[in-house]
Amino acid sequence: MIVKKLHDKGLRSEHAYLAAVGSIGLSLASWLTSSRQENLERADRWGIFVGEWAPTFFALGLALANYERDDLAAEARSFDDVA
Repeated sequence: MIVKKLHDKGLRSEHAYLAAVGSIGLSLASWLTSSRQENLERADRWGIFVGEWAPTFFALGLALANYERDDLAAEARSFDDVA
């Protein structure tokens, strides 16, 4: 499972949420910068392109949060079985 592998590599839900918020900020900054240097249509495309990353990062954050919750619950159950 991809979420398990990402979690095992150290990626946590908070990291994905921060990446989502960062991509929103990067989208705005990209649009503002591009609108000053290029035509408006290209600036809109850059802002939209980067802005589309945010839902993906939010979804990944939710998947990781669910995995972390389930992993914690399984750990608690195994601890109760031993005790």
